[in-house]
Amino acid sequence: SRRRSKALPPMLAAVCWSSAGLFVRLTDLDAWTIVGWRSLFAGLALATVLALRGRGERGGTFGAAGWGATLLVSTATVAYIAALTLTTVANVLLIYACLPLVAAGLARLVLGEPLSPRVLAAGACCLAGVAIVVGVPTGSGHLLGSVLALLMTSAFGGLLIIVKSHPGLDVVKVNTLGCLLCAVAALPFMSRQVPDPKALSSLALLGIVAMALAFLLFLEGGRRIPAGEAGLISLLDVVLGPLWVWLAFGEAPGSGALAGGALIIAALAWYLRRPQRAPAPAGQSAAVAGCGGTER
Repeated sequence: SRRRSKALPPMLAAVCWSSAGLFVRLTDLDAWTIVGWRSLFAGLALATVLALRGRGERGGTFGAAGWGATLLVSTATVAYIAALTLTTVANVLLIYACLPLVAAGLARLVLGEPLSPRVLAAGACCLAGVAIVVGVPTGSGHLLGSVLALLMTSAFGGLLIIVKSHPGLDVVKVNTLGCLLCAVAALPFMSRQVPDPKALSSLALLGIVAMALAFLLFLEGGRRIPAGEAGLISLLDVVLGPLWVWLAFGEAPGSGALAGGALIIAALAWYLRRPQRAPAPAGQSAAVAGCGGTER
């Protein structure tokens, strides 16, 4: 259906993001070195796309909205890495699982989008699923790390709002500048030693697939569907990431990961299933009846 086709780019973005763990497993580097190199490769790949697009081709608007989106791209990436260094992965994932609710709330406040009960219900189920996947966090976690994870989640939500309110925004330029800004931000903390060829190739794939392509698909798709729905679909990353590592390295997920992943997939499938259309009242115009009412 047309509705499912609009949801396809965020789904593909989640698939790309989920490959990050696979490529990271192929390197033996610290977090800041990884984010620095992957941001550099992502920025160079996107800069190549800009160059090939040519000066004569109009890529879209930029302006203040473009700079704002650029800052949010770099903020989300850097805050994610910093949060992982200060608190547990479980804490970060649990806060990230609030993205559908954060995005829906921001869309309501800024754009006036109605709060869909289906998004709220599916988001709550996904949050429960993520909680099952990560289990009970060990230790209380650092407060600053949790704040940074919330900053990352809010930055993703803000990105969705900007691209929806500025349909002509040049997302290629936004992501190019955002990735290069991430590389600059990571430079003081990363190793000065150049990785070996195997690690470099993994970092290149990590940057091109799990960063550049993922962000482009997420932002392009996020402007065509409700913000809460885009955030909801992005949680597929939590399910697919352990799956690829399992298939490639034999790291079998635990029973909690399987149960939580099944709950997340079931919630997404329920949400994306188009509700049955109510019969049009007698006398309703054909144009109104053909719209089928609201989808949620």
